[in-house]
Amino acid sequence: MSDEDDSRTYQVVINDEEQYSIWFADREPPAGWRADGVQGTKQDCLAHIEQVWTDMRPRSVRLAMESR
Repeated sequence: MSDEDDSRTYQVVINDEEQYSIWFADREPPAGWRADGVQGTKQDCLAHIEQVWTDMRPRSVRLAMESR
């Protein structure tokens, strides 16, 4: 199935390290992940992630570097 043919609804999920991914909206997020509140097409969700996930480093790494 190509992205153009994908009519499923996705949700944006985030983990404790503030890393983002997408997951099917009709399923509970996997263990360690929670919904961030955005749902839509795959492309909509990926566009949202691109806007909000500006620092790809895991949260623990960012905090360690800031404390130096």
